[in-house]
Amino acid sequence: MISRSDDYVEYCRETAKHARDLHDLALRGRDKKEITKLIHEHIVEAVELRPDDDLVDIGCGDGILLRMARQLGARSALGLLATEEEVALVRRTGVEVQQALTDQLPVPDANASVVVCNSVLLIVPRERIPASLREIYRIARPGARIFIGEIPFAEQKDPTPHFNSRREALSYLYRNHGLRTWFGMVRRMAWWQITGQPAVMQPGTAVPFFATPEEFIALGRDAGLEIVRHWRNDWVKTRNNYLFRKPVS
Repeated sequence: MISRSDDYVEYCRETAKHARDLHDLALRGRDKKEITKLIHEHIVEAVELRPDDDLVDIGCGDGILLRMARQLGARSALGLLATEEEVALVRRTGVEVQQALTDQLPVPDANASVVVCNSVLLIVPRERIPASLREIYRIARPGARIFIGEIPFAEQKDPTPHFNSRREALSYLYRNHGLRTWFGMVRRMAWWQITGQPAVMQPGTAVPFFATPEEFIALGRDAGLEIVRHWRNDWVKTRNNYLFRKPVS
């Protein structure tokens, strides 16, 4: 038998443990480095990142936005990641990173002039979204620009099915993801067998949170945030980007 876990924190942990390239932490696929760069260039433009800014990037992936901020001369740039395994990898690039979850940020009140949370809240359980938005409000200083990106506006069908057997799982991976992914799972299954660990797949494809623009803007407003604008994501057309600000008074 093979079971399935949609615990995204554990998925991030396993990704970091088996990462062959730092960009694996961006969770976009190894052939998407240029897209990852373009996405963050657009974020820099959207928040008008400046040398006097203090940036907090929630779910900073491979740290690309932190490195861009450093190149622009930002006063500070802190990245937050779900697991210590991810943190250890990204710290090797010389940027500042800490472990945190979205509803418990290890950042002082009114600390950031720019907060970015891109392609993160969609994998946060719905019941933790209000607390996550309140945390973003708390760490932002008055007037701060807040970018929250890639929020699905409709329910997303999970592309990865549940499997009844290892053979079924391997067949699916070979057909849909190729020989490298298939071989990686064969190795993992062999390790489970040798060590006696349970066979648990962590596909990382479930999307528990989605919201229409009206609903998400209302959630932001309830947390104290003021909407500036929202727009359709350029790369994933079923998702929206939002630019909020923290009111000055």
